[in-house]
Amino acid sequence: MQISERTVGDVVIVDVSGKITLGDGGDVALRDKMRSLIQQDTKKFLLNLGDVSYVDSAGLGEIVQSYATVTKSGGTLKLLNVTKRIKDLLSITKLLTVFECHDNEAEALASF
Repeated sequence: MQISERTVGDVVIVDVSGKITLGDGGDVALRDKMRSLIQQDTKKFLLNLGDVSYVDSAGLGEIVQSYATVTKSGGTLKLLNVTKRIKDLLSITKLLTVFECHDNEAEALASF
């Protein structure tokens, strides 16, 4: 899994690619990246999942944990480019009602 970040205005877009799973350490990498950004007093996040090919239960747990951590710090986390596979997973677990999801980056940025 690879993670990069970019800033558009006051929103940090976290681009994730590959698999977010327990075995490859992707869940830990995502946790570390989000905590680092929160410590820098970042409040607005878009988690871009467009290039994520697979998420296991640990990876899903880490996305939920990131959401909880950001929210607790007074910030907002929204999902961008959620693939059909991930959207189905969020739907099955009833998490689709928790996350605000966007298919278009400009629209997502405007939602802040």
